[in-house]
Amino acid sequence: MIESASAHDGWRLTHLGRLLGHAVRRFDERVLSLMAHNIEVPLALSNLAARSQVSAAHIHITRHLALEGSRLTDLAQRAGMSKQAMGDLVDQCEAWGLVVREPDPHDTRARLVRFTPTGLAWLQAFKEAVVQAEAEFRSEVGADVATVVTLGLEAYAGDRG
Repeated sequence: MIESASAHDGWRLTHLGRLLGHAVRRFDERVLSLMAHNIEVPLALSNLAARSQVSAAHIHITRHLALEGSRLTDLAQRAGMSKQAMGDLVDQCEAWGLVVREPDPHDTRARLVRFTPTGLAWLQAFKEAVVQAEAEFRSEVGADVATVVTLGLEAYAGDRG
């Protein structure tokens, strides 16, 4: 029974969700590695990335923070995280000099999270790393497969941002 059950258990290791998860982790790790070696990234941040202190979770801020600033609740929603978890990430990024909290000019009760000049340099390094990681992906799997994967993921994800 155990042998027969394990023969039918392979799906748990090869289903689409697991493969997507592995691919996302590999991609994010490569992006962080490239950022750690980017000479335009401030040395303190580069060292944090090189020592794996900056994680894929921190990339959520980089991916989802609007250039004009975002409220914490909006940022958390776009990243698919709780407000508390995003608040912790913003606290860390604020301590590292990537972001700052400022009063919202449209609502005096609210605050906006904005990139600092250092955060904008980090964002540029993120962009460059993503471009390179995507080029490496295309090179590894071939242009046709990369295009099909991209189109398929865009269709599957819809407009979830």
